[in-house]
Amino acid sequence: MSTLVLCLDRDGRVAADRDPPLVGDDHVERLVTEVGVADPEDARVNSLLEALRVARDVRAEGEEAVVAVVSSRGDTVDGDRTIARQVEALVADHRPDAAVIVVDSAEDEQIVPIVESRVRVDAVDRVVVRQARDIESTYYLLKQFLGDEELRAAVLIPLGAALVAFPVLLAVADSVAVALSVVAGVVGTFFLYKGLGVDDLLKSLPQAVSDAFYAGQVSFVTYVVAAGLALVGAFVGVLAASEMDEGPLLAAMRFCYESVPWLSLAALAAATGRLLDEMLREERIRSALMTLPFGIVAIGFVVRGFTAYFLENAGVVAPLVVPAAELGALTVQRVQLTAEARLVVFVVLGVFVSLVGVVVSSFMDGLSVEEYETRP
Repeated sequence: MSTLVLCLDRDGRVAADRDPPLVGDDHVERLVTEVGVADPEDARVNSLLEALRVARDVRAEGEEAVVAVVSSRGDTVDGDRTIARQVEALVADHRPDAAVIVVDSAEDEQIVPIVESRVRVDAVDRVVVRQARDIESTYYLLKQFLGDEELRAAVLIPLGAALVAFPVLLAVADSVAVALSVVAGVVGTFFLYKGLGVDDLLKSLPQAVSDAFYAGQVSFVTYVVAAGLALVGAFVGVLAASEMDEGPLLAAMRFCYESVPWLSLAALAAATGRLLDEMLREERIRSALMTLPFGIVAIGFVVRGFTAYFLENAGVVAPLVVPAAELGALTVQRVQLTAEARLVVFVVLGVFVSLVGVVVSSFMDGLSVEEYETRP
């Protein structure tokens, strides 16, 4: 079996002025000496030596090996066609069964398909100088990164916009901290926008809204109601938190305390719409949809209880008072709950509501609406 060990020199720095192709160990060894003496730092010296080493290893396995160097005068169309003609001449003269290609750069590696079209290529040996291995690997990664259009748009555009906007903000605000904060906020928002897939959601949102509107789904209306309730909850929470002077932690607790009832109602409206749509389509009622409204109410009770506990201990909200009441012969005295008792009551209510949801779900699990109505 005969193997052609081929060293590629696409940019013509080594053998373009020596009437390539250069064939044989003697020619390649003389070329190594000439190139090494002229420029000891030239990476081509390592690729030529690697070609000689590969040929030696092939011969040690009992096969024939021919070492050759092909070269052109640049990475142009004419230069690549010159290398193609040299490879054809080598194949015609030596008739190798296979080839091993030795390269030392990404540019040289682009010639591999040209060689593969003329002779079978068993291996491509990329020579990287040990001291520069990390740099070379980084170069390949950057080259692959820059070739991906989606990655370029997701990374280079926001970074470029940040670099352009920073000096403008610095000139307007006359503050490095303000400029860095604005740039970091915008870039972070963009990364979250792409990372969470908000762009894909916005693309599909108009079609989903149109389908829900024309299909007459109840959830379309309940989603609008839920969005309104969520906005009200956010507004009430922000308004209450803005009045706090006790620090960001208590302000966050006050926001949750005031907004949780509205947000729970919003989630409950959305979940109820989904449940009604499934019932109207006469599909089987899934247990997950049955337990969802109860779970929302339970979470609302628990969150309200914990935030009220912290705020009451901080003196922000007043204790919970159960007023006196008369129910016939039964008289209930006025009761003021402590912060701990208030927390226990809300947690117990949350657990109780969730248990009710489990019971209802198990009762209607897997039943259609008609089956439920006819169930004895």
